Amino acid sequence: MPSKYQVHLICGSTGAGKTTYAGELSERIGGVHFSIDQWMSKLFWMDTSKPIQATWSMERADRCLDQIWAVAQQVATRDVPCVLDVGLGQAKTRQRFYRLAAEAGLAVQLHVLDVAAAERWRRIEARNLELGVGHQLPFAVTREMFDFVETLWEAPTADEMAAHDGITASTNPGGGSGWR
Repeated sequence: MPSKYQVHLICGSTGAGKTTYAGELSERIGGVHFSIDQWMSKLFWMDTSKPIQATWSMERADRCLDQIWAVAQQVATRDVPCVLDVGLGQAKTRQRFYRLAAEAGLAVQLHVLDVAAAERWRRIEARNLELGVGHQLPFAVTREMFDFVETLWEAPTADEMAAHDGITASTNPGGGSGWR
């Protein structure tokens, strides 16, 4: 199904299913999925010290975001939709991508994953048990990390949703990976 949007921004807090949703959306619209976790995993995680240093990680994440945007912009200007799964949990980060897309003349749609914290933590615990089996992150997400990220999460406002044709996706009531 063709999309009238060249850029799809996926946001939700930790464990919301952003990567799964972004992959499914990319398939459905014939788009290209850009995942910050995949880029960081392939380019940097093998070089990180233990314990992971936040400053070191953030420098590299910022470089990845710059390069992801450079490539996504090239792809999107060729009328291939891009699905950005790049950690858009804070309003200032989303504003950056809205601005970049506007400067490039690209239409944006915001997708917000609305999943209760208890369900997201359950998913994180399950993912931690599977660590090492094709997992994107080289470390387990602890409850402390999860709770810290929760303090950073800024859900889009109604005005932001309206301005960027926002849609809210939530998991099917019966569970599973389906979205509605």
